[in-house]
Amino acid sequence: MAQTLQRIRLLLLAASIAASTACSQREQTVVILETTDVHGSLFPIDLTEKRTQPHSLSHAATIIAREREKANQTVFLLDGGDILQGQPSTYYANYIDTLRPHLVARAMNHLRYDAGVVGNHDIEAGPTVYRRVERQLQMPWLAANVTDTRTNQCAFKPYTILHRNNVSVAVIGLITPSIPNWLPPHMWPNMRFDDMVQTAQRWVDEVRRTEKPDLVVGLFHAGHDYTYQGGTYDQHCNENASIVVAEKVAGFDLIMIGHDHDAHCRRYANPYGDSVLVLDPAAGAQYVAKATIKLKRNLFGRITSKTIDGELISTKDEEPCPNYMATFAADLDTLTHFSAQPLGEFTRYISSSQAYFGPTAFIDFIHQMQLQITEAEVSFVAPLSKYSFISAGKIDMSDMFKLYRFENFLYTMHLYGHEIQRYLEYSAGLWFNTMKQPSDHLLKFKLDSTGHPIVDERGAAQLANNYYSLDCAAGIHYTIDVRRPDGQKVQILRMADGRPFHPDTLYRVAINSYRGNGGGGHLTRGVGLSPDELRARQVASTQLDIRHHIAELIAAHPGPIDPQPLNCWQVIPLSWTQPAAKRDHALLFPPKANKH
Repeated sequence: MAQTLQRIRLLLLAASIAASTACSQREQTVVILETTDVHGSLFPIDLTEKRTQPHSLSHAATIIAREREKANQTVFLLDGGDILQGQPSTYYANYIDTLRPHLVARAMNHLRYDAGVVGNHDIEAGPTVYRRVERQLQMPWLAANVTDTRTNQCAFKPYTILHRNNVSVAVIGLITPSIPNWLPPHMWPNMRFDDMVQTAQRWVDEVRRTEKPDLVVGLFHAGHDYTYQGGTYDQHCNENASIVVAEKVAGFDLIMIGHDHDAHCRRYANPYGDSVLVLDPAAGAQYVAKATIKLKRNLFGRITSKTIDGELISTKDEEPCPNYMATFAADLDTLTHFSAQPLGEFTRYISSSQAYFGPTAFIDFIHQMQLQITEAEVSFVAPLSKYSFISAGKIDMSDMFKLYRFENFLYTMHLYGHEIQRYLEYSAGLWFNTMKQPSDHLLKFKLDSTGHPIVDERGAAQLANNYYSLDCAAGIHYTIDVRRPDGQKVQILRMADGRPFHPDTLYRVAINSYRGNGGGGHLTRGVGLSPDELRARQVASTQLDIRHHIAELIAAHPGPIDPQPLNCWQVIPLSWTQPAAKRDHALLFPPKANKH
């Protein structure tokens, strides 16, 4: 009898403990939001195109506020980089309104961002700008894989620990290490950009050991396609190594990325048995990435389970946040006036839509400006937007952002004639199909399994390579014969002034700093120059961006400007290429995708 009573007491005690433990299982909901690649889209107005836009940071602010108002969840807000470039708003704040606190810092502080990672286009703004913004931000700006070569310490803060409502979140920041391939060294003085995988392994181990956070989040300004531009899975310093990190490095609960402007929401497994959610909310604040994490803790406060779900919330159906708009109303008014600053007059409408098929007044006007600024003999230019146009009549500062999208500097470089030839062959190989018959495509498109061009959400065919890699030249006359194989398409006939073109002659070439530092591979993979040789070939550089110098020349021009194509190159045979160009233009710019 006594043994039975004792057994009953033990069973009751066990049940009591189990019930107590069950009751002590406390569940918390943590929400982590991310914007990325905002590129100056701070307002519901595109200051370049002078029209309203359905997505911006002002729209994202409405989603952010709504998430913070929800009961029983702890919200953290992160940014994935590249916010300091892309619109007149950031150009004005970067280089003109330099005495007041930076507009981007004020906007991010207003929205109470918890952390951000530095992007390559933030570095492109120059150290005076990004260090100014870093000082003014009320959040850490991260980049664990950027090393100060003077001290061998991190040039930016490597990680931060966020504490809120008894939840600790470690955020480790990484930036694409390809910056030296795109930007001149004075943009990143005394810095070294290290491999993402190796850096992630170091810091995730250290953070978990020393900080013991509840969650570890990777915040990476690097895309998900590690094969981009010929990259490989095990490549050292791969430009877009985010997925490689997710699959190779244990310890991340969540990875939020950017850089590639590609909406992405997918789980990845690694050999350690982890499943890591990777979120990318594209660009221009089209989406806000949202990770919802359910944490359960036991009686002792230890986490017993985590569930992580993700989604991309579109901003297109949101209204701009009234509080945000009221706070920055005076800034928007100033920026509107800056964008409308008159510069000159064009006698004709110019468009880049025909630049994929031959010479255009739009691209050739940039060629002429580059040749005038540098007094070079040859110029290289690619379209910097898939499609852009400037109307006839008065032109203003906003038109300069249509004409030249990026804050590139203008280099003068020395290239031999045979290197110019290889440069153009490399570009033509990215650009033009090898036509076997007149009915073939002229352009290289991304093709599906049936051989048909893959189209985007607007029905436009997608080019096989980025439009900004499709360089043409001025200062020389040449043809591109699309019947010939890649590497044998280009024939340079003569200099534009009638002089003979010689393969062994050293020519002065005007080229933007992105390309001059190896961006796109034209001078490295195409011509075969090493990074050291690239630097040795640089004769001069402008001190300010190309857009600034073009605006100055336009403003100084006496009277209206009549942009004309130079007609210095041709895609042949015309009997094949002209009909093919019409067909491919309709695929690239279907009427429903573009009104112009």
